[in-house]
Amino acid sequence: MNVVRLNSIATILSAAVWVSTANQAKASEWGCEVLLCASSSDPSWRGVPACHPPMNRLISAMGKWGFSWPTCPEAGTGRPGYERYDECPAGWHVGSSGQDRGGGHDGLCVQVRKTCPSGFGGRDGCEQTVTMSRPLREDPHYFDIRHDDGRVTRHWFNLRE
Repeated sequence: MNVVRLNSIATILSAAVWVSTANQAKASEWGCEVLLCASSSDPSWRGVPACHPPMNRLISAMGKWGFSWPTCPEAGTGRPGYERYDECPAGWHVGSSGQDRGGGHDGLCVQVRKTCPSGFGGRDGCEQTVTMSRPLREDPHYFDIRHDDGRVTRHWFNLRE
């Protein structure tokens, strides 16, 4: 583990200790466990046996009506963010197929290719727009953890068992 990751984990652990009431302590403790486990990247939470109970509890709870993400207020984080799609490959940009009505579709990568023979650049009809499905993130959930010095580190994770 590198020093930044250890500092982040130490910050989260020390913040988890400052819980004030018994009811808050139980809910906040679970939220802090989830945060700590989700931010583990080498290995991921699946490789840390102590993380299995709180993360499996989270995954189970997510399927229930009225689910509310457990938070760790002591660490200054709330619910995690979620970004389904990864970046488009180099030379491509997020766009739409032109067939989408009303605002586009962020699940596509678009590239405009020049199809004119050499020496015929700039003629109408010499461009072809090619689309491909945007790659999905392996780890679509994230927590942003703010450090005492103002830096923010993003910790990506997934909830697949």
